[in-house]
Amino acid sequence: MALHKHLSLEERFFIAKKLDSNAPFKSIALELDRDCTTISKEIRAHKIFRKTGAHGRAFNNCTLRVRCDRRRLCSPCNSRRYCWSCKKCTSVCPDFVEEKCSRLSRPPYVCNGCPDLKKCTLEKCFYQAVYADEEYHTTLRESREGIALSEAEVQRLDSILSPLIKKGQSLNHILANNRDSITVSRSTIYRLINYNIFNARNIDLPRKVRYSKRKVRVHAKVDKKCRIGRTYEDFLLFMQEHPHLPVTQLDSVEGKKGGKVLLTIHLVKAEFMLAFLREANNSQSVIDIFEKLYLELRPDRFSKLMPVLLADNGTEFSNPSAIELDRQQNLRTHLFYCDPSAPYQKGSAERNHEFIRCFLPKGSSLDSYTQGDISIMMDHINSYCRESLGNKTPYEMMAFLYGKDLLDLLGCHRIAPNEVTMNPSVFPDKGGTKE
Repeated sequence: MALHKHLSLEERFFIAKKLDSNAPFKSIALELDRDCTTISKEIRAHKIFRKTGAHGRAFNNCTLRVRCDRRRLCSPCNSRRYCWSCKKCTSVCPDFVEEKCSRLSRPPYVCNGCPDLKKCTLEKCFYQAVYADEEYHTTLRESREGIALSEAEVQRLDSILSPLIKKGQSLNHILANNRDSITVSRSTIYRLINYNIFNARNIDLPRKVRYSKRKVRVHAKVDKKCRIGRTYEDFLLFMQEHPHLPVTQLDSVEGKKGGKVLLTIHLVKAEFMLAFLREANNSQSVIDIFEKLYLELRPDRFSKLMPVLLADNGTEFSNPSAIELDRQQNLRTHLFYCDPSAPYQKGSAERNHEFIRCFLPKGSSLDSYTQGDISIMMDHINSYCRESLGNKTPYEMMAFLYGKDLLDLLGCHRIAPNEVTMNPSVFPDKGGTKE
């Protein structure tokens, strides 16, 4: 039996045809493989009422119409006929008593197939397939529109959601950390924002932005042979042999051309990103950062944390030997390169850069920022829930995988969920405004 399925237009045509031949609901239901109550509800929900008369007789649904002898109820009236033959009778007669056909109060509930239809002057009721199908789909659409919440409930949700949205938090992050307070779904919240019912607007949602197409630039390599044995194909072969090793993706985030630039180090397994401010986008600045990390973390921790590096083809990564080897020429990591113009090969880092752009829009200068500002920004980003992590934060994943001591060494701090801010207001002295 077809349970919980919508009736099609073809099935409605079949129902109308069977009603015209006076077929009982049970036989209609059996042929359509439906329940009898489905047929009954369908007919009663979508029947059409019509006030039409019979051949040569006007509509009249008064109980007294057959024996009534009233004339000229309307003033003025020049007709010599009885008033019951006039279509205005029921609206002006003081003795009017409505009569309803008993056929409409029991199955089949409609006049389809009635043998007395041609001589009946009562109000009639019909089931028509096209009308029923249109009315059903209209009702279905309307049931999914509008707001099924009281004004008090909308105000309560607005007081919770709008301040957090204006901090730059996504709905996923908000719902993950306030599931006991928010009783509606994510799609309902999007609809309420679209209706402009909340103080927050669509423009406050961090994902509703557009990105300009990247320009292809030619880079001069420090070591023109740096890609030999370190291509993306070599990386895939290496990972097949060492599938247990975690991968770290490297990239740069530029401000204005010629100014300060960020080096981002993205630990894919935990979706945790470190960012370091550099004075210029050159190879030596990257080498200096890895030397500092190597000394602060000690060799054992560094090799465990970043055994495999995957970078793009920028000039800042074109001296692989200085990154892979320490000062005593001991191997501390392995560096590989993505294919040219293939940023999707390190897509995890590229996606995480979207969060950085919430704070530092593309084209804005980084010259006024300090490493302390960048560290605060990354603390907020790494305390931001990720659906891909089961709504855990990268900070929590790093603490689970490597321990909180490592995070302390890296100078990373956890931000409370409702204090996470994903916009420039974390830099009040740079033009941002604290909430």
